Amino acid sequence: MHPHPPTSAIVLAGGRSRRLGYDKRYLRLWGAAGPTLLEHVVQVVGKLCAEVIVVLNDADNWGHISVRRVPDIYADGGALGGLYAGLCAASHPYALAVACDMPFLNPALLSAMLAQPRNYDALVPQALAAGTTRNLLGAETLHAIYGRSCLKPIQATLESGNRQIAAFFPQVRVTFFAASDTQRYDPTGRSFININTPEQAAAATEWFARPG
Repeated sequence: MHPHPPTSAIVLAGGRSRRLGYDKRYLRLWGAAGPTLLEHVVQVVGKLCAEVIVVLNDADNWGHISVRRVPDIYADGGALGGLYAGLCAASHPYALAVACDMPFLNPALLSAMLAQPRNYDALVPQALAAGTTRNLLGAETLHAIYGRSCLKPIQATLESGNRQIAAFFPQVRVTFFAASDTQRYDPTGRSFININTPEQAAAATEWFARPG
């Protein structure tokens, strides 16, 4: 049993890995005998949430992962479209949403977020350093909890042609998980790191190979 209400988990796995040059979901940062990056992320959130939904468009290639797999609803909807598809499929009122390329997810930090009172539509961590997010809010939008109450605002945003996740925030109740709270569990903000380049993949592989 988890010390928080039943929550869905959404893993966004529909990216094209353009900067990396190959499908990041198959990266084995823990060695040849370890899990793929997607398998690792699914394992982490699966221990915290009542169900896991992976949003991807090649479900047949991932039949060995015993979680729900759903396709995008909006073609070329980007991460916002993936979030929409995942929330549509979610069985619970709230869902933890993460990207499939986050190898340093911190269960203690995620648990702290999941334990927050649910008087919000979106609970989003503040970045630990300025200029590290793609939105002007400095918000880690792909390491956040969203309510199904966000569905209509997300749909309206997608249909307007906007693909930025934070674009629908003015229409919902957003609570920011303070950077100081994140630092209690993850002093450097490593949790928010994505693997986008060969150099980042090599650095992560080296980090996981360190003793202890």
